[in-house]
Amino acid sequence: MPAIDAKDRQLLELLYRNARLPLKTIAARVGLARSSVRERVAKLESSGVIRGYRAEVAWPQTPESVQAYFQVRLRQTPAAALVRRLRERPEFERCCSIGGEIDLVLSACADSLAALNGLRDWLAVQTEVASVSTSVVLSEDFRR
Repeated sequence: MPAIDAKDRQLLELLYRNARLPLKTIAARVGLARSSVRERVAKLESSGVIRGYRAEVAWPQTPESVQAYFQVRLRQTPAAALVRRLRERPEFERCCSIGGEIDLVLSACADSLAALNGLRDWLAVQTEVASVSTSVVLSEDFRR
């Protein structure tokens, strides 16, 4: 990873908070010319510090939709092939590898409890998975 200075850190923080900020706005906030900001962003992108831009979408949920967290223990880590298959399933919103007894925490949303159970069944029979426990979300108090 390339060395980054204080200006790069400011720029990254601004982009992290809002990736759609115009270069002109970023330049004014970090005290650089727009062309310098453009060059720094290009350098950070090409070096892999900035890996991409994304849209955070709050998908409208039907009244019947169900959210859950799956705690997954793997037979062996890493399990890159499993993670690729998880990424292909639109029900999985997030996948985090964590330390400790649990290897993965998955956030999922399904159209119904039956669909969620089917998703859990699919997950449980994946060859890399040793065990799955499920926590159904009763309410969401806030999200950042």
